[in-house]
Amino acid sequence: MNPHEIPAVHVRGQEATLKVGLIGCGGRGTGAADNVLDSSENVQIIALADMFPDRLQKCRLQVQSKKDDAGRPHPGVKIQDDFCFTGFDAYRKILETGIDYVMLAQPPGFRPIHFAAAVDAGKHIFFEKPVAVDPVGVRKVIEYGEKAKEKKLGIVPGTQSRHTPRIMETVKRIHDGAIGEVVSGRINFNTQYLWNFPRREGMSDMEWQIRNWYYFDWLSGDHIVEQHVHQHDVTDWVLQAHPVRATAVGGRQMRTEELFGNIFDHFQVDYEYPNGVHVMSMCRQWDKTPGEVGATFIGTKGAAYVMGPKSGTITGQNAWKFEPQGKEINGQVLEHRDLIASIRAGKPLNEARRIAETSLTSILGREAAYTGKVVAYADLMRSELDLSPKKYEFGPNEARPVRIPGKTG
Repeated sequence: MNPHEIPAVHVRGQEATLKVGLIGCGGRGTGAADNVLDSSENVQIIALADMFPDRLQKCRLQVQSKKDDAGRPHPGVKIQDDFCFTGFDAYRKILETGIDYVMLAQPPGFRPIHFAAAVDAGKHIFFEKPVAVDPVGVRKVIEYGEKAKEKKLGIVPGTQSRHTPRIMETVKRIHDGAIGEVVSGRINFNTQYLWNFPRREGMSDMEWQIRNWYYFDWLSGDHIVEQHVHQHDVTDWVLQAHPVRATAVGGRQMRTEELFGNIFDHFQVDYEYPNGVHVMSMCRQWDKTPGEVGATFIGTKGAAYVMGPKSGTITGQNAWKFEPQGKEINGQVLEHRDLIASIRAGKPLNEARRIAETSLTSILGREAAYTGKVVAYADLMRSELDLSPKKYEFGPNEARPVRIPGKTG
C-alpha cells in the first residue's frame, strides 16, 4: 500500500501505537517532538514537514539522536525519507499520511490554516500557542474547534501551565476562596533579546520574513502575543473571564533596526476584567536588562503567586505552599500525556475555544498599544482585522510599517 494512502485511526487503548507527525521543524517544534516521545508509551514520530529543507534536516537529525533509558536509539523515531515534506504545501502532504496525531509548530500566522486542514483531515492535534495573530484567525480556530468536537478529535495547545500540578493546585485554591475575592493582578514577561535571522543576499521578502518570523506581526503577532500569552492564559483562567477592555502603551526603543521587522520591543497594558478587576501586564525584550516572568493575584484575604519564582505559594489568611510529590515533570511533557491519555480513553480533550479566546486577550493588548485607543474585547472579536499576506509564495511581501499610536492606528 502507498504509505500516503494509509488511513488514520482513532487510537484506543494503551497498546495501540499512536503515529505522530510534526509540522514546523524549528526549535519549538523539535522540542515538542522530544516532549511527545517522553510523554507516553507506544508513540512513534513518523513524518516531518517544514517550509525549508535545511530546518527539516536539522530537526530530523536531532530527533533521530534521541536515546531511550538504556542509551539505545529511541524506538519511537521511525522517520522515512518519503515521509519528509517541504514547501508551502508540506502541511497538506503530511496530513495525507497515516498519522493519527499532528503537532502544529510553524509560526503562529500559519496556525489557523494548518489547524483547519488538520481538523478536516480527521487528526488529533497538539498546537503551539498562540493559535492566531488576528481576530479573523481566532474565529477560524473557534469554528474548526467546534467541528473537531463533532469528529471527537483531541485538541490541546502548548499552554503548559494548565497541565502543571503546582499551577493547577494554586488556581484551584484561588477558585475555592483561599485569597478571598480577587481584586487585582500583576503579570509580566520581561526578557532580553531572543534569536534573530539576518537577511542574506538574494533572499526574497517572504523567505526572510518566515525565517526571521518572530519580528513580523503577521507571523508572530508580536511578542506580547507569541510569548506573553502564557500569563494572559493564566489570568483568564484565574478570573474565569476574558477582559472587557484594555488600555496600553508600547513601542520600539532598543530594537529599531530593520533586522527586528515591524514589532514593538515593550508593552504595558491595563486589562479591565468584569467587576472592575484590573490586571497590569508588562512585557519587554530589552538587551542587558533584568528578566522577570510571573503572575501574581491579590485578593481580600491574601495573595497567590501562580507563576514565577514563588509559583505555588499563597500568603495571607490561608497561607500555603505547594509541596511536590516526587520529581516535578515538565508541563510541556504533561500536556502531551494528558491529550494522549484522553484520546486513548475515548474522551478527547478539546481546548480549542479556550486558547483561541485567550489568544485574543493577547491581541487585545497589542491593538490597544498599536492604536493608542481603549479597545473592547467584544469589538475586537467582531473585527475584520486580518494580517495574512496577499499570497503564500516566495517573492515580494511588503511588511506593514511599524505602528505609531495615534497616527497609524
